Amino acid sequence: MVERVPTEHEEQRQFVSWFRQTYPDVRIFAIPNGGYRSKVTAMRLKTEGASPGVPDLFVPAWALWIEMKRQKGGSVSLEQKDWHQYLIGIGHKVLIAKGFDDAVKKLHQM
Repeated sequence: MVERVPTEHEEQRQFVSWFRQTYPDVRIFAIPNGGYRSKVTAMRLKTEGASPGVPDLFVPAWALWIEMKRQKGGSVSLEQKDWHQYLIGIGHKVLIAKGFDDAVKKLHQM
């Protein structure tokens, strides 16, 4: 039997829940850039400032951006790499995590 790999959504949801319980006074929020959208909605979001490649989560107090990927199979796109380089270049931190456990581990190593 093949073990089911959690989706990126499930991993991110678990991480945000853990983060908010562990650091109740530190704010974290999601950047809703992913997911399926109709062409009309996609164009509306683009004109409102949505940008492909922006990391999934942001922790303003720590100038920390978090890119969540699945434990297996997720990869960083060229647009994401470009955003990561830009953010690091302006003094922010970028954490790329393959799942919940990896995100917690890397956050503790920062």
